[in-house]
Amino acid sequence: MSSPPPAVRTTPPGAFYAVAVLTGMNLLNYVDRYVPSAVKDLFKRDLGMSDADTSLPLTAFVFVYMIMSPVFGSLSDKVPRRLVIAGGVALWSLATAAAAAAVGFWSFLGARALVGVGEAAYATLAPALIADFYPPERRNRILTLFYVAIPVGAALGFAVGGVVGEHFGWRMAFLACGLPGLLAAGAALAIKDPGRGTFDDDKDATPPAWPAALKALASNRVYVFTVVGYTLVTFASGALADWFPTLLSRLRGMSVDEAGSITGTATVVGGLGGTLVGGLLADRVRARTRNPYLAVSGLSIVAATVLAAIGLQVEGKWAIAGFILLTQFFMWFYNGPVNSVLVNCVPSALRARAFSFSILCIHFLGDAVSPFIVGTISDLTGSLLLAISVVPIALAGGAAVWLYAWRTLPDDRAPVAS
Repeated sequence: MSSPPPAVRTTPPGAFYAVAVLTGMNLLNYVDRYVPSAVKDLFKRDLGMSDADTSLPLTAFVFVYMIMSPVFGSLSDKVPRRLVIAGGVALWSLATAAAAAAVGFWSFLGARALVGVGEAAYATLAPALIADFYPPERRNRILTLFYVAIPVGAALGFAVGGVVGEHFGWRMAFLACGLPGLLAAGAALAIKDPGRGTFDDDKDATPPAWPAALKALASNRVYVFTVVGYTLVTFASGALADWFPTLLSRLRGMSVDEAGSITGTATVVGGLGGTLVGGLLADRVRARTRNPYLAVSGLSIVAATVLAAIGLQVEGKWAIAGFILLTQFFMWFYNGPVNSVLVNCVPSALRARAFSFSILCIHFLGDAVSPFIVGTISDLTGSLLLAISVVPIALAGGAAVWLYAWRTLPDDRAPVAS
């Protein structure tokens, strides 16, 4: 499609502030999401849960998150996006803190489910809002910076949750990780929305109704292949994130805070490096291969598959730390590139719905079910190590889908789909 005139390509005012606030929210998002994984055995004992029970709150969170995402995707057409985002962040922060008051399985489950409502309001709208501040050729780099917050936030959730949980109890861990989000919610109110489709030809187009949107997305092969691979990788990453600290404490003789710190350090170092390298490498090879974002994503997941398979079997502390760090490094390459594909492969009027439906897909068939599947296999077989072997299997499937798309889809290096 034709490019907008040069004047239109000037970044709107407030772009830096918006990206900084939204990135901070993304960090807190993942702190709150993974603190339960760091203290799993602590609340399991206090609340009388089984292994499968401890993963159901994460499943409930993700289930509500994916169901509410399309709702907020539609709501953003009627309510200012900054208000929806601010309300969502405030709700998920209070819900995370509310888990500290749980007295049993159902109250804990309810609090974690409410976290999903709040996060859906934010995660559905933030990438589309960021895309409206920058032209297509700059979006991968900006979204890479935005998604750097995910491994950092996940690492803080593991590390802070593990340390606070070990020394002050799991209830205090939820309070410490949840309440800071209220500050981010207030900061969101000052974001200046540039308007939808600032750098797209269809900026004045009316967003399609859901039936028409789903038909358009289903016929978009780039979107379909990207989301299928994303779902498989999310299945693997959800299972690994939820169960790896428990595997270390239960099978490798580590304390809760030590397991959380190792997992958190590997996540932040590997994830931060992988997200940055993956985003920069995808732009660097753009002139050398077709579908460069899918190429980099697929090849990196091949490496992550091999490393994860080895890392789950080794027993020495330093060997475990090294393999999980390298696994995280390659597993996070896709973060900026894949989300850039999702932003750029659809018109701006369809973008919020495309993200909300992708969120539904990757969680409904991904990390909404994988932790529970691992927990159930562990309960049935008595082997957590056997159960967590689903991780490299799912990673291999995701790599295969993205590599197939890289080699078979038409060259899609045009900035934006028309």
